[in-house]
Amino acid sequence: MFIDAGAGLQLVRSRKPKDPCLGCFLHKERCICAHMPSLKLKTKVTLVVHAKELKRTTNTGRLAMKILTHSEMRIRGEGRESLDLSDLLIPEFRTLLFYPSSDAVELNRELVAVSPLPIQLIVPDGNWRQASKVHTRHPELKNVQRVQITTPNPNPHHMRVETTEAGMATLEAIAAALGIIEGEEVRKQLMDFYQLKLKGTLEGRGVNG
Repeated sequence: MFIDAGAGLQLVRSRKPKDPCLGCFLHKERCICAHMPSLKLKTKVTLVVHAKELKRTTNTGRLAMKILTHSEMRIRGEGRESLDLSDLLIPEFRTLLFYPSSDAVELNRELVAVSPLPIQLIVPDGNWRQASKVHTRHPELKNVQRVQITTPNPNPHHMRVETTEAGMATLEAIAAALGIIEGEEVRKQLMDFYQLKLKGTLEGRGVNG
């Protein structure tokens, strides 16, 4: 599953760094902001994230928002009013919801080639309960095609505990998706930065990645 889910790393409890860098959210001694790429792509990534998730220094979705200049963040759970995403459904984009529901289809190059329109990828971010609300509680997204990536994740270490073999952090998942949509070089730049974030996080926990 690509959504940031759970907490900690296997048997290691996650510790929130004190006074973290506000750019990469690592301890300032491990700051990796100087290595953060800036990518302007045809594909638009829209992150729908729960407000509580943004308080977690292990969240990687907001790093994607910093890297991808043609991206947008919508925040859920800030008040009693529900978040309306209907304005995202515009004809200039072919909108896909990146969520592994039972009716989701595999995101691959054949699917991308079906339409010449640029893709808007809506990505739910949060724990399982938070993210599933985007899938089930937004009737305006009812007819948006669900897509998923089922390829197993070979990485031996994870930002948080993953419950399936395809489990990924949000930045990993976005990298995999954009690798299919935009090409391998985009995937590599995103994954290189993710690996720096993961390495810094593990070092903060006393784990050698």
